[in-house]
Amino acid sequence: MTKGAWVYILQCSDDSYYTGSTTFLDQRMEQHHLGIYPGYTSARRPLKLVWLAEFPDIFQAMEVEKQIKGWSRKKKEALIKGDFDLLHELAQSTEMKERRELRRKKRGSPS
Repeated sequence: MTKGAWVYILQCSDDSYYTGSTTFLDQRMEQHHLGIYPGYTSARRPLKLVWLAEFPDIFQAMEVEKQIKGWSRKKKEALIKGDFDLLHELAQSTEMKERRELRRKKRGSPS
């Protein structure tokens, strides 16, 4: 039987974001808040939990954590705010945005 897991985003005292995953959410949050393990968050306390999602197992949670860690700050903030329209827009590649803009310009110009 697999155990549930969480992916979370913490806002640090320097206004940066930390993304992590765990199977023991309460314990992990306490570790972060107390600075038990030296690392990124221990030097940036106090911390605020700003986003949380539950997953069926730690493997899925770790995949999502890895994905979010690669995102821009704007994209993370869209997720935190629940702005899925902006999240979708930010997820599109530059090439896709350029092609869409060219199509708009072609439609707008007289034939």
